Amino acid sequence: MTRSDPPRPEPEPVGDDAAAVQRRRRLAEVFGDVLPETTSDERGGGASGSEDREAWYRENRPPHHGG
Repeated sequence: MTRSDPPRPEPEPVGDDAAAVQRRRRLAEVFGDVLPETTSDERGGGASGSEDREAWYRENRPPHHGG
């Protein structure tokens, strides 16, 4: 294999043996869900959640942005 050749993918294990289960678990730990089941609006927090975000922005505003 030369440097310009793309890496070869690892062969998929056959069946639900321990190695396959461990590999799926590792992939889930690294990549997680691509998209969450719900949005942050649906998860709650209401006005207090947006107030917390606004407070964070006010506290971390650079001095040259005025106040």
